[in-house]
Amino acid sequence: MRATLRAKAIAVCNEKIAKKGETVGLSFYAFFANRNDDPELLMEAAEWWIRTHELDHFEKAVKIREMISSGV
Repeated sequence: MRATLRAKAIAVCNEKIAKKGETVGLSFYAFFANRNDDPELLMEAAEWWIRTHELDHFEKAVKIREMISSGV
């Protein structure tokens, strides 16, 4: 996952956790606007989420933040 996507994903996780608490869940779609303005980046996130790590559609934001921060 490219550095810009990692940074954006961590920021989104932090924002969701701050607003809704440590138990909040999210999907990789949370990292993008409602419009699909960067399909390549969206597919990169989907690949990391679905194929590489075989995550469920919704996962805890804390878990995702830790995975991304650790470089997984």
